[in-house]
Amino acid sequence: MTARARVLVCDDEAQILRALRITLRDAGFDVMPVATAGEALDAAALRPPDAAILDLVLPDGDGIEITRSLRGWSRLPIIVLSASGEEEQKVRALEAGADDYVTKPFSPRELVARLHAVLRRARPAADEPVLHAGDIELDLPARAVRRAGVDVHLTPIEYRLLAALMTQPGRLLTHRALLTEVWGPAYAEDVATLRTHIGNLRRKIEPADAARRHIRTDAGVGYRFAPQP
Repeated sequence: MTARARVLVCDDEAQILRALRITLRDAGFDVMPVATAGEALDAAALRPPDAAILDLVLPDGDGIEITRSLRGWSRLPIIVLSASGEEEQKVRALEAGADDYVTKPFSPRELVARLHAVLRRARPAADEPVLHAGDIELDLPARAVRRAGVDVHLTPIEYRLLAALMTQPGRLLTHRALLTEVWGPAYAEDVATLRTHIGNLRRKIEPADAARRHIRTDAGVGYRFAPQP
């Protein structure tokens, strides 16, 4: 039997929360209903969901803040709900890491269809390769990294950085290009954050000898991945 996908749903309006719970349950999902930002983060940490549907406005925060927090450690698909259809709000949600944005009132069938769509996109493609460089192995289908056959624990940000670099070996990727691809357009100028994460990534996958680094620095410009250190 295929396991039912678990969906975290956060909305402070009891009527909407109940309707979402019924709609998603009838569509075959296990639902984790909560009413505040704090409850959403606690629930996600204790029992990580397969996807999340978050209201934009909550009594103790908003869906964008929850999205940013979740994106610090998880790649789960996120849909933000809002009574506002303003473009600026949609852009803020998407730049924070949301996968989709649905405006209230919404059709239950449309919401379920969008949820299925983001879950499909989150699944690894069957034809994604396993990349090798020296003793580093990047298993794209499994979203795993190994060094000399031993699993390396990377944060979601570190994993996305390594994937961006290893899938384009030898190519110089500018600070802006990496920041935009990994964090989103809102962070295109945050070079200090990029340098910090590159440093953490190097410590996890490379030897201490700086001359043998896979991740090469082009000072003031960006980084490139060398298949042979």
